[in-house]
Amino acid sequence: MRLKSRQKIERPLSQLLQELCVPPDLATTILDTNVSESWIPAIAALEEKLIALEARSRVRASKDLSEAAEALRIAASGKIRGYFLGLLQPIRTSISTNMHVLQTSVFLKYRPLFAFLQRHAPSVTQEFQHAYIAAARLYYETGFRRYARSLGYLRARTVEKSTLIGTLPSDGSPDPPPTADRLQYASLEGPGVTLAYMADDAKNKEPPEAAFRSLLLVLLDNATAEYAFLSSFFRQEPNPPRKPSTRRVSGIIFEDPEEQSESGGDSIPISRTASFSIPGDSDAARRKANSAAKEERAYIDGLWKQIMEPALEYCQVFIKAALEPAPPLIPLLTMIRLNENVYLEAERRGCGPLETFLLGQRLAMWPLFQKDMGVQVDSLKKLAENAVGGYLSRSGIKDSAVQVIINRYASLFIACVRLSSEGDETMLFSNVLRLRQELAKLIINQSKKIKDSAQSSTYLSTTYELLLSRLSAGNVVHPRAQSEASHWRELEEEARRRIGATRR
Repeated sequence: MRLKSRQKIERPLSQLLQELCVPPDLATTILDTNVSESWIPAIAALEEKLIALEARSRVRASKDLSEAAEALRIAASGKIRGYFLGLLQPIRTSISTNMHVLQTSVFLKYRPLFAFLQRHAPSVTQEFQHAYIAAARLYYETGFRRYARSLGYLRARTVEKSTLIGTLPSDGSPDPPPTADRLQYASLEGPGVTLAYMADDAKNKEPPEAAFRSLLLVLLDNATAEYAFLSSFFRQEPNPPRKPSTRRVSGIIFEDPEEQSESGGDSIPISRTASFSIPGDSDAARRKANSAAKEERAYIDGLWKQIMEPALEYCQVFIKAALEPAPPLIPLLTMIRLNENVYLEAERRGCGPLETFLLGQRLAMWPLFQKDMGVQVDSLKKLAENAVGGYLSRSGIKDSAVQVIINRYASLFIACVRLSSEGDETMLFSNVLRLRQELAKLIINQSKKIKDSAQSSTYLSTTYELLLSRLSAGNVVHPRAQSEASHWRELEEEARRRIGATRR
């Protein structure tokens, strides 16, 4: 009888001891070796023992084992702490350290060890978190201070004055041809960014939107990479789920004799608790999950802001200097569109705090564009009014002056089409429409100075054809471009009909 009882409890008791006992090789790894890849499975095994011992706290045999496991926990926490703090030393001492390689190749590789600290040594976790924030903050602050300073030197070498569309060149020479390739600075897939050593070269010159683009793209990559790392490394994790057990364990190893089975005292069952589905539980769970996710995002946002705040300040100072005085209209619109594209990419990458920063830049730049467009419209309106009063005589500069205005208008229109987006298209082209109305007045007022009706209509037809050719030179396929061409084509056809009518 006694033999049968022993045989009955032998297997479950062996399983229990295997679950609770710390293997010698695990203790050797933690006590006698430095942190390495072998620690990842070792720490996972140690955590399983800690959780099992906590769950079996009423088991008599677990008391002594718990003391040994606790000693290993303290030793492991201390070594992991020293290892992670040591990894921060290159960041503190050299800006040339590749932060993101260190994050992805080392920190994230040993993320399970940090998760162990989060669950079993929260004070150590807080210590390392504060140390990391300080090191990363210094790293980005130093890097962006130097980079923004170099880009500032580059920007100062190229100073462009804004030319009003209604202001004529004093010597009557035409404007330089527009550089359509500069519009590529509005795209994320454009030319490569300007590196710091390139910006420091006194011979290197680039348009203002190029320096602006380099800064925003460098900020985008660094800020989103840092946010992704923080979200992965510092995320809060619950304890790993304990494997369910249904085996029967002998009552003789429990302290409380009342835990023994009444059917002979040999064993008691350990079974999983039955679960029931309660109406409304799914909604409550969903709300709880959403709330937890929101708290997690706020937590990561806070860490990111502590790290990136100085870098954002240097970027803000550079952008403010680039906008005072405001750059010419097309470069300004290029910068606005680039900012929008960077914003959309930051949104796609899930970096909320950077979206907020870029939204602030958008709110600062659009009023500048609106103001400049208003000044452009007023200058063209004034020119059209002066044409009626004889400001443009029928000799020399007058015809070439209109051609200059037409070229400027066509360049601006093509740039607006290429840089437009669905969100701001209506607002953008409402300003262009005002320019078009003033340009039409200028052309008509110019034609009225020709007394002969046929010649006047011929002038209109020729001028409209010139404008159409300039618009078509952009090779832009867009509903706005088609509508614009249709408008001027109708005017050109009407002028040709007048020519035919006067010759009958």
